[in-house]
Amino acid sequence: MIKVEKLNKSFGDLHVLKDVDMTVKESDVVVLIGASGSGKSTLLRCLNFLEIKNSGTITIEGKQIEPDKDDLNKVRQTVGMVFQHFNLFPHKTVLENVIEAPLMVKKMKKDEAVKEGKELLAKVGLAEKADVYPSKLSGGQKQRVAIARSLAMKPDIMLFDEPTSALDPELVGEVLSTMKELAREGMTMVVVTHEMGFAREVADWVCYMHGGRIVERGHPDELFDNPTEQRTQDFLSSIL
Repeated sequence: MIKVEKLNKSFGDLHVLKDVDMTVKESDVVVLIGASGSGKSTLLRCLNFLEIKNSGTITIEGKQIEPDKDDLNKVRQTVGMVFQHFNLFPHKTVLENVIEAPLMVKKMKKDEAVKEGKELLAKVGLAEKADVYPSKLSGGQKQRVAIARSLAMKPDIMLFDEPTSALDPELVGEVLSTMKELAREGMTMVVVTHEMGFAREVADWVCYMHGGRIVERGHPDELFDNPTEQRTQDFLSSIL
């Protein structure tokens, strides 16, 4: 689904991603862990072309994407993204937020978009909130609406950039359970998170990033219980 080879990204003099290689197969759940500033979010943003690489290749579903030639908005329909902050339209109801992109981008008929939107809200456990405005929702509910909004475009791949880090601790579980359900259904996912329990339970494999590189990757049991790299050991001992 995703193949990244020798990916480099700099911001001015700051070299943020250094020769990153990564392959994500269909239905894989890949979790990126590492300290702040290790390049995790930048890698995710490069996969959705919100940041444009300096060198290297990014192949999505067998097609190498070149930002200057390919329609990136089309690519983003395939690769959905959920951010740390929900960015819902405050003046639109929950349902209107979910159906906005299918109506505007995919030119879907309104009755069809509404039907699918309501199904998605039911899927994330918010069927009864369809006509409510975002200001009336908790942070966890807003994030689940953001997930439904991404799913409304029927992406093949979902990227999650620290989707629970802006939430109060008691609201984290409801968002993670929605993500676990997506994983069980076979959604291909790349997740940046500090929730190590989620990584251990749901990930097919985990990548530890440090200094813009993937230092170590492996099955969660191997990586958490028997990391081979000293830097991975140091990081895990500092947080677990």
